[in-house]
Amino acid sequence: MSQAEPTAEQLVDELRKAKVEDMVMHSASLFASLAYGKLSEEARDLEQARLAVDALQALVALLPEELRGDFRQVVSNLQLAYADAASG
Repeated sequence: MSQAEPTAEQLVDELRKAKVEDMVMHSASLFASLAYGKLSEEARDLEQARLAVDALQALVALLPEELRGDFRQVVSNLQLAYADAASG
């Protein structure tokens, strides 16, 4: 049995409930995943990887303090992976 598509009103209601902090964290995780994916040999796209890393780096300052260190480490790892991919 398939579920019905949400109505516009339901979508607006869900957006009203959403916390911006949660969306920032979700976006940061998404950009990290995208960057890693774009750096893989199978789907290498250095321009898109660089953009994802830059977007992630911009979001780090907006994350809750307790998560910033972990995401800074992710940015550093991605920058090293990018440099390795760009030189290879």
